[in-house]
Amino acid sequence: MKLMYFAWVRERIGTPDEDIDPPASVSTVGELIAWLKTRGPQFELAFARDDVIRVAMDRVHVGRDTPIAKAREIAFFPPMTGG
Repeated sequence: MKLMYFAWVRERIGTPDEDIDPPASVSTVGELIAWLKTRGPQFELAFARDDVIRVAMDRVHVGRDTPIAKAREIAFFPPMTGG
């Protein structure tokens, strides 16, 4: 599946997107975020406040308990600031 990172999530991770194959034990959006945090300090920093990050799966906003099995694309959006 393709992961897309926006704004400061992208800046902290250092890439706008990547293709990944998460472990079989990762089945929901929340579990995906928890697994991403284990991939290195940049991911841990990017998702340190994961409660404020919105997630879209195949361009539809979803919750943390949404299964990811059929996802082609998952995007992470931090809160918007400024005008």
